[in-house]
Amino acid sequence: MNATVPEGEATVPEGYDPHAFAPFAVTVDLAVFTVRDGALQVLLVERGQEPYAGRWALPGGFVLPVESAESAAWRELAEETGISDLSGLHLEQLRTYSEPDRDPRMRVVSVAFAALGPDLPEPRGGGDAARAEWRPYGSCGALAFDHDMILADAHDRIGAKLEYSCLATSFLSAEFTLGELQQVYETVWGTALDRPNFRRKVLATPGFVEPVPGGARLTGGRGKPAALYRAGDATALHPPLLRPALRGARPEGRTS
Repeated sequence: MNATVPEGEATVPEGYDPHAFAPFAVTVDLAVFTVRDGALQVLLVERGQEPYAGRWALPGGFVLPVESAESAAWRELAEETGISDLSGLHLEQLRTYSEPDRDPRMRVVSVAFAALGPDLPEPRGGGDAARAEWRPYGSCGALAFDHDMILADAHDRIGAKLEYSCLATSFLSAEFTLGELQQVYETVWGTALDRPNFRRKVLATPGFVEPVPGGARLTGGRGKPAALYRAGDATALHPPLLRPALRGARPEGRTS
């Protein structure tokens, strides 16, 4: 008979056998994006061990018994890239990948995360990663495991969230110009936007950005310095900032 326990406290049923179920492992995988050199780039690691030794993959690894999936994601990212300061990175859970044959070693379920941030330092290999580097999105080649699918899903998630959230400012430093903000949208969406129309929509959206008093930055050319902004206190965009319907469509706001 089970002993009396305080109300609300869980107990293990008498006779329960944890070995009645086949064991499996849990891993984390991270699709990390940034905007560098005017392009959307992805953080990849070269696998230093089998399976897929020498192949490029997303950063990640096994979740330890004493940690959560999110804690494992931060730990693995630091270990495999050598980047000590990840405080400016936005991290969010993407989805779970659980196909029975996704890992040749054993049954492995992966909790995938999408991460993005301003231009991060150059990474280096660590842990079981031989090296790490930034690669332009779209030229990553065939990745190990099912990481091609994870990367594509993460890109779709970020592209969609730019329409209705303030996520774009996570790609930027604390102070930025509207031109830099527009570049984030253009690099993630893969299409040009009309500058006056984009500026009008951003400034008309409550809480999206707020001006930095007296702030300005030279952005090249002979024009006057561009005004600086910082992220506002909003988390959602009302109305949403919708992307052009098709890649290659006319830039937003143009009719010819």
